[in-house]
Amino acid sequence: MSDLPETQVPEAGRLLVANPLLPDPNFDRTVVLLLAYSDEGALGLVLNRPSETEVGAPLPQWEKLAATPPVVFMGGPVQHQAVICLARAAQNGPESDHDGSGDWKQVMPDVGTLDLDVDIDVLASRFARVRVFAGYAGWGPGQLGSEISSGAWWVIDAEPDDPFSEEPEQLWKQVLRRQPGKLRIVAYYPDDPTSN
Repeated sequence: MSDLPETQVPEAGRLLVANPLLPDPNFDRTVVLLLAYSDEGALGLVLNRPSETEVGAPLPQWEKLAATPPVVFMGGPVQHQAVICLARAAQNGPESDHDGSGDWKQVMPDVGTLDLDVDIDVLASRFARVRVFAGYAGWGPGQLGSEISSGAWWVIDAEPDDPFSEEPEQLWKQVLRRQPGKLRIVAYYPDDPTSN
């Protein structure tokens, strides 16, 4: 499916970290959690673009489970009216959607997408935190692989707290700083390289 080096193969549950030289302002210093990747394309959520809209404004019933900061995040430039929810399973929550309810789909260990139409009272004991995203990032067939090959993105393993970072504006730097070698240095790349 991909001729990329194994360390750069995108798959659900991995992060795409934007190269600071990526010219698209929609993805300037973004960290994207991949939800799906196949020959048909890719889908992900930008994890570090909080909005000013409190989760309780559009979805008051979900406010009590909202991760800090409890705001709606801008998940990407595609379909801002589409809402996707990430949920972290509680200690005794679902390992996957084996119960047949169809309300949760695992993306990475203990983290998955959650159907917001289900009864919050039923789910409250199954999930520890949620994060709500308006819109998403999407790529057509072969598009993401091409962007990765050209150096626009680095594919990095996600850590369990990345999707629910309490300091989302710092996530890009935090993810890069924990990488080995030269990639770690990229975290210190200036916002305006011409000012140095």
